[in-house]
Amino acid sequence: MNIGSFVTRCAERYPDRLALIHGNRILNWTQFNSRINRLANALRSLGLKKGDNIALLQYNRPEMLESMFACFKAGIGAVPINFRLHPKEFSHVINDSGSRAVIHSPEFDESILEIRDLMPNVEHFITLSEEHRPYINYSHLLAGASVNFREVDVKPQDVAWIFYTSGTTGRPKGAMLTHRNLFCMSLIYYADYGFLRLGDAILHAAPLSHGSGLYALPNIAKGATNVILDSKSFDPERVFWTIERYKITNMFVAPTMLKLMVETPALYRNDFSSLRSLIYGGGPTHVEDLKEAIARMGKCLTQLYGMGETPMTISYLPHEDHILEGDIEKVRRLASAGILRTGVDAKIVNREHYEVPTGEKGEVVVRSEVVMKGYWANTPATEETLRNGWLKTGDIGYMDEHGYLFLLDRSKDMIISGGENIYPREVEEVLIQHPAVREVAVIGVPDSKWGEAVKAIVSLVPDCSVEEKELIDLCKASLASYKKPKSIEFVTELPKNNFGKVMKRELRARYWKKVEA
Repeated sequence: MNIGSFVTRCAERYPDRLALIHGNRILNWTQFNSRINRLANALRSLGLKKGDNIALLQYNRPEMLESMFACFKAGIGAVPINFRLHPKEFSHVINDSGSRAVIHSPEFDESILEIRDLMPNVEHFITLSEEHRPYINYSHLLAGASVNFREVDVKPQDVAWIFYTSGTTGRPKGAMLTHRNLFCMSLIYYADYGFLRLGDAILHAAPLSHGSGLYALPNIAKGATNVILDSKSFDPERVFWTIERYKITNMFVAPTMLKLMVETPALYRNDFSSLRSLIYGGGPTHVEDLKEAIARMGKCLTQLYGMGETPMTISYLPHEDHILEGDIEKVRRLASAGILRTGVDAKIVNREHYEVPTGEKGEVVVRSEVVMKGYWANTPATEETLRNGWLKTGDIGYMDEHGYLFLLDRSKDMIISGGENIYPREVEEVLIQHPAVREVAVIGVPDSKWGEAVKAIVSLVPDCSVEEKELIDLCKASLASYKKPKSIEFVTELPKNNFGKVMKRELRARYWKKVEA
């Protein structure tokens, strides 16, 4: 099934219902589908065809969803790019994906012009700007194209979306997500979250190039209204205003966004009772932060664990596990990534790839119909990551006797000190309990005696202070002595990548540079 048909069918069933809202721009399903069809025809007129790839470099706006679905309908691989990347980074993605065209918003007109020579394979640059020279104008393309377009016949394994990883551990790689992958992702969404009804509305406050764009698919297939936050950055006050204004029923946020929502005074000024599901994920959420979110936001929270290679779909912590009511076991489970999603198999394996017993630690490996086809033009990385039908996640964890998956860390983040394995997250979970600690990252640094020593990088709550010894003693009271930080560094902010994940590689680099040399 061509997933572009999601929009076609909504236009047939609900022609006059609202499909998309962005500020003053409002489109019903007939209008939204017509614009997508016009773009698909226009791309064909430029010589683009099934099997080609097109890079989409846009801020969150209606044209991003139009571009994605035009690509889907035409059998073209969509390559959404995080708009926060540096120009040299997005030129790498464009070149690596072999994109024949780029559709970009006005903010990137100048930067693309500066690096255009670095992208020799791109034949067409299409801008959303009215000041379009020397680019092709998006609006002009649509104006001259037909509103009738029949979805290209695709095979289940044809590529629909090339999802570039965040690159926290190296150069981004393009995970090939097929029409089957995205169709199955949508079905699993319904099976596990199961709350979508006609008349629902999703708020896109996170980048459409990432999680929010992926979850647009099941919402669009159900005819939900897509409300795009009328702000270029994540503004928690604007988020709560929008939830109340449009009676938003569901949305996806990264953990850093959830923390901002919990901390804003707008939480108490706006009515967000329509919000039945606030799905958070894409990075670790500390238990103390989560307990505060539950206390302030009630019962709308659902956690997900997934990755670009298995789009947003490995495990989840359901609504009911966020309703604590004094249940000690549920509090313990807040540290988990929840239970496996419908249709997903996972196991914990050792270095020899043999499954370990329940409760033992190892690497999480996954198999499912949502697992990517492979990495674009990168056979070695594909062979390393996909083995005998299983995807190696690179995450270290264990499964308890009730099927809850507990993640400890990325395998590359594990610290080995004096022969002992130390998982940074368990140290971070202790440190974050201190009321003065806002954020923390634990890394391994060179140590002449033990090989590596535990170091904590801490940012504090504004106007709060704490001594290094007090935090180390806090760890000593809860953890084995070898796990406590040997030193603590205080910083204003932790470095994060464009998806809001802490860049531990960057933190480690300062300490390991001379050693590695």
